[in-house]
Amino acid sequence: QVQLVESGGGSVQAGGSLRLSCAVSGSTDTSACMGWSRQAPGREREGVAAIDSLSITTYADSVKGRFTISKDNAKNTLYLQMNNLKPEDAAMYYCAEGVGEFPFCRPDTVKHWANYWGQGTQVTVSS
Repeated sequence: QVQLVESGGGSVQAGGSLRLSCAVSGSTDTSACMGWSRQAPGREREGVAAIDSLSITTYADSVKGRFTISKDNAKNTLYLQMNNLKPEDAAMYYCAEGVGEFPFCRPDTVKHWANYWGQGTQVTVSS
């Protein structure tokens, strides 16, 4: 059984940075598509970043140039470096794992490729 556990959320001021981590266990799928999504209160969950097995990365327009997704296969860990955070970035952040390669593996298609989700980590950004 694949399990995803997020960590690294917290409260920061606008302009600050956070790095989220997602520890993956139970998965041996080297062709996995992985990504981060977020959900703010009253809003639908939206994909923000994705990375495929070749480490091709894609981002939602709202985070391009500020967020960086990466993975460490040796540690089975997915990361999301978030810089220049804005109040509108505040949300619960979830990591996901599924199957697919770019261009199918993208944040806007997460509902189609994600098979497993973590429980989320909260990010709060104050202005």
